[in-house]
Parts: sequence; structure tokens; C-alpha cells
Amino acid sequence: MNNDDQAIRKSLVYFVNTIKYKKIDQSVECIYPKFFTVEPKEKITQLLNMTYNNPFIKVEVKDMKFGSIEKPELISGEYFSVANYYLTMKGDVSAMNEQMKKSIGEMMTSKYGKANVKYNTKEGSYVITAPMKMVAASKDKKTWKLVFADKEYKTRLVKVLPKKVLDKL
Repeated sequence: MNNDDQAIRKSLVYFVNTIKYKKIDQSVECIYPKFFTVEPKEKITQLLNMTYNNPFIKVEVKDMKFGSIEKPELISGEYFSVANYYLTMKGDVSAMNEQMKKSIGEMMTSKYGKANVKYNTKEGSYVITAPMKMVAASKDKKTWKLVFADKEYKTRLVKVLPKKVLDKL
């Protein structure tokens, strides 16, 4: 494992841990500043709070595994790398009625795929193994900031990331 790889992994682990321990303001600080030109910081904070600090669905980050991390490429004075990882999360929906549980399940399945969403009837919880993709960006290869590379952000990322990076997503 080379230094770039380690530095990117370290940034990802830090980001995931801020979410795991519900330190959402610190999570937001990990995000690539240019991303806030297309998605306001407050909106990202709100979104992360809704997902990971929701009183109705208690989401717990259980585990994180790395997939591939690309060798950083220098484009217009910044380095970019596409990083893949898997996040195992548990969403407790036991307090919800059957219809709500079903809706949540359908939503998770459409986002992460049927094979990645399991329902535990006894606990009333979903266990999701979510394949995640982030773009890591850095000016100095020491401090890496992250950008969500989910399909739903793709149209906005056009204004934030170089075309060469977008073509890989």
C-alpha cells in the first residue's frame, strides 16, 4: 500500500467514523469545499442528520471494508482519486408500523439492490451492505476532501469535478 492510498483510506475512515459517532458537523468538514457550490453546506448537514441521526430509524454503522482505490491523477492543479468501499449499516425500524417498514425496505432495496438489504424480523431491523463510491480530492496529497459519487449527484457534479473524473463514475 502506498502513501497516497493510505492517506485516502485514512480520510475515508475518519469520515465514516464521524458518521458512526453522529458527529455530523465534523462529517461535513470532510467534504470537498467546491461541492458546496452546488449543494449548500446546511443542506448536506440536514441530509446527514436525517439519515444518521433520525429518531425514527436508528441507523448504526457496523463495518467498513475497502474496495478499489485509484491511483491519484493530477488534473488542473488538484489530485483526484475514485475510492470504492462497502458500508454495513443496521437500521432499526421496530418502532414503525408494517406499512412504514415495508416502504423503508423498498426504498433501501431500490438504492442498494435486493442482494444488499436483509430484514431481520426478530429485531425489526434492516442490515444494509451499501456499495459506496467517493471521489477524493487534494492539492497536496496529504489532506483529502471527499465528494459523494452517488448517481443522484451526478448532474450536479458536472459543475464540481473534471470531466475525466466524471467519466469514471
